[in-house]
Amino acid sequence: MIRKAVEGDLPRIMQVYDAARGFMRSYGNDEQWINGYPQPAMLEKDIIAGGLYVIGDMEGVFFFMAADDPTYRVIDGSWSSERPYGVIHRIAAAPGSHGILDKALGFAFSQIGYIRIDTHRKNIVMDRALTERGFRRCGIITIADGTERVAYDKEAL
Repeated sequence: MIRKAVEGDLPRIMQVYDAARGFMRSYGNDEQWINGYPQPAMLEKDIIAGGLYVIGDMEGVFFFMAADDPTYRVIDGSWSSERPYGVIHRIAAAPGSHGILDKALGFAFSQIGYIRIDTHRKNIVMDRALTERGFRRCGIITIADGTERVAYDKEAL
């Protein structure tokens, strides 16, 4: 089950993100999601915008929106398509949860047939997971804080 997050979910959502940051650090990714990112204020905005989702009984959390993302307007590389797309950001799994990325992707592709996503160059776990699922590395984007991310996309079959 995937549903939109509500404000009352925030404490448990923060626990999921805390665990995800620890997981990233255990794989040598000490540069992504620093300084408590994502902060509660950002997640509250995601909830109000209707883009933050939870999977199951807080097994995972992710942001999804079928809309143009300003972060993806400039890329050092090229996208596979310029058609309308959906974006997934801030995906995280609770400890012991499995299949969270597949569930989020299944949900996203049920909404729109073309997905863009990005991750930090040190996030080898996400890089592998995306490429194993047929996502194409498109190039490098720069996010709002000025750091670079590896951008990927995939069109539904």
